[in-house]
Amino acid sequence: MSNRKILVTSALPYANSGIHLGHLMEVIQTDIWVRLQKMRGHDCVYVCADDAHGTAIMLSAEAQGIEPEQHIERINRAHQEDFAGFHIGFDNYYTTHSEENREFAETIFARLDANGHISRRKITQLYDPEKQMFLADRFIKGTCPKCRSEDQYGDNCEVCGSTYSPTELIDPRSTISGATPIEKESEHLFFRLPEFTEFLQAWTRSGTLQTQVANKLAEWLDSGLQEWDISRDAPYFGFEIPGHPGKYFYVWVDAPIGYMASFKNLCSRSDYDFDAYWKADSDAELYHFIGKDIVNFHTLFWPSMLKSAGFRTPTAVNVHGFLTVDGKKMSKSRGTFINARTYLEHLDPEYLRYYLAAKMSDGVDDLDLNLEDFVQRVNTDLVNKFVNIASRCAGFISRGFAGQLASETAEPELIREFQLAGETIAGHFERREYSKAMREIMALADRANQYINDRQPWVLAKQNPQDPQVQAICSVGLNLFRLLVIYLKPVLPVLATKAEAFLQVDSLTWGDATTLLTGTSIGPFQPLLHRVEMDKVQAVLDATREELGQQQAASPEPVATPGGPALEAEIEIDDFFKVDLRVVRIVAAEQVAGADKLLRLELDLGHDEQGRQLSRTVFSGIKSAYDPDQLVGRLTVMVANLKPRQMKFGLSEGMVLAAGPGGKEIFLLEPDSGARPGMRVT
Repeated sequence: MSNRKILVTSALPYANSGIHLGHLMEVIQTDIWVRLQKMRGHDCVYVCADDAHGTAIMLSAEAQGIEPEQHIERINRAHQEDFAGFHIGFDNYYTTHSEENREFAETIFARLDANGHISRRKITQLYDPEKQMFLADRFIKGTCPKCRSEDQYGDNCEVCGSTYSPTELIDPRSTISGATPIEKESEHLFFRLPEFTEFLQAWTRSGTLQTQVANKLAEWLDSGLQEWDISRDAPYFGFEIPGHPGKYFYVWVDAPIGYMASFKNLCSRSDYDFDAYWKADSDAELYHFIGKDIVNFHTLFWPSMLKSAGFRTPTAVNVHGFLTVDGKKMSKSRGTFINARTYLEHLDPEYLRYYLAAKMSDGVDDLDLNLEDFVQRVNTDLVNKFVNIASRCAGFISRGFAGQLASETAEPELIREFQLAGETIAGHFERREYSKAMREIMALADRANQYINDRQPWVLAKQNPQDPQVQAICSVGLNLFRLLVIYLKPVLPVLATKAEAFLQVDSLTWGDATTLLTGTSIGPFQPLLHRVEMDKVQAVLDATREELGQQQAASPEPVATPGGPALEAEIEIDDFFKVDLRVVRIVAAEQVAGADKLLRLELDLGHDEQGRQLSRTVFSGIKSAYDPDQLVGRLTVMVANLKPRQMKFGLSEGMVLAAGPGGKEIFLLEPDSGARPGMRVT
């Protein structure tokens, strides 16, 4: 065993919902890296856990009429089943609601306090008098104090982009009870983060982070850090802070400590030594894989806490971007907010593992899952190139030579080329440049197939099935295939296991690339991977939309009456205020095949708080009045919070507003020229 000791973690999924493709991108990236290390003989341990504390979990359990412990236990089981379905090889998967985590949280807090890194002061917060609890910003809504847009969260306005204190909201309300919050004072505990500025300036530039991440952190460090509020008031589901009755550790305090707790739990059931990995002078390596949305917690708060408490800091924090589907943010209404379980019911998990690997880099840019490309790439690379090598050679060996490979290997230069590529491919994996590794492997697969094409064993076998040249050619082909199996094994562990059974070899390691199969027998060839069909992908999208439909009541289809619309039942003014009218820009318009009145519109709603573009698809009955090409670029108004409605031609995610008697006289409502996409219409 190598003397290189490596501990690896992925970000902890929140124990309040299922695993989706965004989670899977991260754990697949991590799992590939860990499998590479293990294949190369390193002592690499992969731990993770559910992030199981916080107000949201407490409220979810309350809504179900169960205890939070029951809720998080059920979610934990589901998470582990989903990860196992995608062949994620955790050495331990645990929960932050554990005694190990409580002990480490209390120990770290006590050391921070003893070192003078905890301060105490009173703050004023909004308080729900009905639920008798302080409200986090996300549980408060009201009218923006800057632009007067309604239904905005307690910390920022999604319409004008302003940030503010929740106490500045106009007509604030609790999203939990609907009550009007009151201001209430409470003493909180703070971590003195600014005192670690000099340490962080050095640590973030020490090679632990990608340059892009370090540059972003430098902006925050230069602008000045603030003390971090690490306490929450009861009621709260979490760990009570020793010596502070009614005060609980904020969820982001004990969440990263969960990495330590999960490893400690593994140590209690194995020969691993906790201190050998976590003491300040440890020679082990510690790697965190996380998304770019939680960088501040892992690269500012976490290393500073570890530094003060006398533990080691991470060797590296590997940050990745978000997963988009067909170029857009994952969306439930489009069927692209895909849960792990939904995918597994229709598609092989190794399709996704390979596709993501083929697009992953060491950067923090978003990764797009293009569904048509997904089908084409999996079929072209894995079925037509990789698996095809074995299927082309196996039959000749089985029929003509009783499954026996040649005792000597021909084409030593070609085989040596494949063997030498192993170190280059391993380097790509090590640096998380998986797409480069996949390109290298598929280029080798092309070389192997070209070799078989050039030698044409089927022509020779037709004349003499037992021609030694046939055995030699196909033995070379299967040895090249075996080398590719080794290189793809971190990505495709199950396919590799099937290939090992076919080749009748033990579990392959990276070092096995230096040896070849000569004079050994192979088993009967069975298809190692089936082609992915687009109808299976569509079934995933349809099932995802159906899940959404089960969560939302279907919107009634509007019915026009002769001579004008009939008056409907009167509504209250509060019902009218629920209608969210937004300015949108028409970015695409097209006719709908088979529809007499409909146009399909792609609408731009501006950007969310993270700068990502928001868009909707709407089917509108304005075909008789508008040429689609004339609509592109125009502003109009839509009902943005109308529930999506499944139509014969697809899912309509809102409604654009128009007026007129019909026919050619249908007029889109257009805002003033100063409007911009996303602006609320009042």
